[in-house]
Amino acid sequence: MRYAPGAASRHRFVASFRFAAEGLRYAFDTQPNFRVHVAATVVVALLGLWLGLPWHAWAALALTTGVVLITEIFNTAAETLVDLVSPQYHPLAKQAKDLAAAAVLIAALISVVVGMAVLGPALWARLGLGG
Repeated sequence: MRYAPGAASRHRFVASFRFAAEGLRYAFDTQPNFRVHVAATVVVALLGLWLGLPWHAWAALALTTGVVLITEIFNTAAETLVDLVSPQYHPLAKQAKDLAAAAVLIAALISVVVGMAVLGPALWARLGLGG
């Protein structure tokens, strides 16, 4: 059966979303830290809804939590690739894994700082603790 012009590219486009969904599923199913980050993101979103945050606060939270999830996925990809090419211990393999994990740590720490800056004042005000 012949495809109409562009049908093959649409098929590849749809397939790319399926592959991305499989990657997300793999990260969620196999990586405990990814699940922790997703849970933290859900808690932050629920807290933001409760506090009635303005759109710019949502933008800051979405960017920082998104970066944490993205770096966690890149960390998993780097670890998987390192394990493939270097199944035995090698100091450079360890260094690559440590650097990828450090990126996640930095992203998570920045996310906490942004979360405190965005959520802290609104939370204190909501709880009647603001000055």
